[in-house]
Amino acid sequence: MVVIGYNDAAHVADAVRSALAQGPAVHEVLAVDDCSTDGSGALLDGLAADEPRLRVIRRTANSGGCGTPRNDGIDAATTPYLMFLDSDDVLPPGAVDALLSAADGQHTEVAAGLCVRRELPSGRETPWERDLYARPALVPHPARRARLVHDTLCVNKLYRTDFLREHGIRFPEGRFRYEDFVFGARVLAAGPRIALVPDTVYVWHVRRDADRLSISLDRADIGNWRARTEANRAAHEILLGAGEKGLARAVHAKFLDHELRMYTRELELRAPEYRRAWWDLTRAYLATFDAADLTVNPTAPGRLVARVVLASPVPRDLPRLTELAARPARLLPPYARAGDATPVWSDDLPRITLDHFLVRPAHLLPAAVDAELRPRARGTRLRLRLHELYGRLAEAGPASMDVEFVHRDDGRVGLRRQALLRPDRYGDLWSAEAPVDLSALGAGTWDLRLRLRFRDGSARDVTAHAVAGRGLLRRRAVPDARHGVLLVQPYRTHSGALALRTAPGWRGMTEVARRRLRRLLH
Repeated sequence: MVVIGYNDAAHVADAVRSALAQGPAVHEVLAVDDCSTDGSGALLDGLAADEPRLRVIRRTANSGGCGTPRNDGIDAATTPYLMFLDSDDVLPPGAVDALLSAADGQHTEVAAGLCVRRELPSGRETPWERDLYARPALVPHPARRARLVHDTLCVNKLYRTDFLREHGIRFPEGRFRYEDFVFGARVLAAGPRIALVPDTVYVWHVRRDADRLSISLDRADIGNWRARTEANRAAHEILLGAGEKGLARAVHAKFLDHELRMYTRELELRAPEYRRAWWDLTRAYLATFDAADLTVNPTAPGRLVARVVLASPVPRDLPRLTELAARPARLLPPYARAGDATPVWSDDLPRITLDHFLVRPAHLLPAAVDAELRPRARGTRLRLRLHELYGRLAEAGPASMDVEFVHRDDGRVGLRRQALLRPDRYGDLWSAEAPVDLSALGAGTWDLRLRLRFRDGSARDVTAHAVAGRGLLRRRAVPDARHGVLLVQPYRTHSGALALRTAPGWRGMTEVARRRLRRLLH
């Protein structure tokens, strides 16, 4: 087990203890301290004094990244298998046993399991690539399971040590961001047999309020995006050079569906200088893609975003692209047509055709729903409007909308309603209303989730575009029989969706006011 850390004295002991707690399956833990200055090294030495399985490797110069200390661990390992663990994460009980049993039992070079992202301090957990680890599986060659490319983590896997050494598989040295992408591509390019297990084998701690954000969370400067595209480019070239064309194409597909959509959702939050640099970098990278990377299912959200970026030399349509990049995607009006009535992105970009929308099943279309929430003392109502999409929704017959408000931290449903949809006289909009009992929600942040139901029984999960006009997103104090007063704020998420914050009681109002004042002072 290779545990790496730099200036993380607050967490590294927990990481090491979680590795040692795996029991006899872990014969050694190599703690590589990347020249910390916060006492991490002395803390590890103290742990090692009482634990013969723990060996501390002290680097004399900081490497600037995660790759070099992990390579130190590969070089120093004396066990047949190894894993990687970051200093601010932990292994759940039984993780190594599950992976080791699969690797030994099926004679594989790699065993991989489920990782969960645990948001702190809330504790909410989100599985990473859940479908890939839904059931036990033996993959005789990575090309047989292209989805493996989407799991870019190196930490939820057990590797045979001699396999890594024989193939010279190492991480990029020094200050290289997203080193996992390159290491993972090198592993897949070597063609290992891979055992997949449904067990949770790694807990990835996400601390968004940390003084020093992790690489994956610190996306505010353009250098992060540049590093991400460079890592994807390197992974693609590694797999292409190994003759794995299908896996190389999967790298591009992952970029379009995951990274491009994630960063597009944040573009409206960035400064104009960032947007221009991002747009230029993205166009340059997308220009290296094959035409097939973009023309297979060209109205898939990531591919459609890519086509718009490639078609325009300057940033454009950011609000619309933000909504399209959401999960699930929303394509907002206007719905333009070319002279021959072919659906197109816009009147001034008619070469970006959307004709695939004419044949896709209605439950797969990026339906756009507008949502208004007006908190009132006499009863709060949620108003929804569903937009037509080139006549396809009318064909399917929208019937109703299931409405849920889901707590952001713990995932519980605080309110559930069904609202019937009514068509307007022109046939291009459907409207629905639902009462919202704000008192029943309680304190917290609530995401609005919708399920659009059609007459034939099919359904489409959607989120709603937050309508911001006429003061709809203002904070309001609403009299409430249960709490005395309820502070309510509908707001727009990064992807443009409607969400809701509630703070019951005068105490809640005071705390919200205090936080606001603190932000103003700083």
